[in-house]
Amino acid sequence: MFNPQNFITNLSYMGTGMLAILIVMGVIILATVILNKVFSGKK
Repeated sequence: MFNPQNFITNLSYMGTGMLAILIVMGVIILATVILNKVFSGKK
């Protein structure tokens, strides 16, 4: 049975998980940009 109070309680966990995913994606993008700048061959 659907309990709205449990849904509201779980929103904090969902928000934490989404924030963690965004942080990991940002780290991956930042690492990619840094590696591209370091290893790009000057032509």
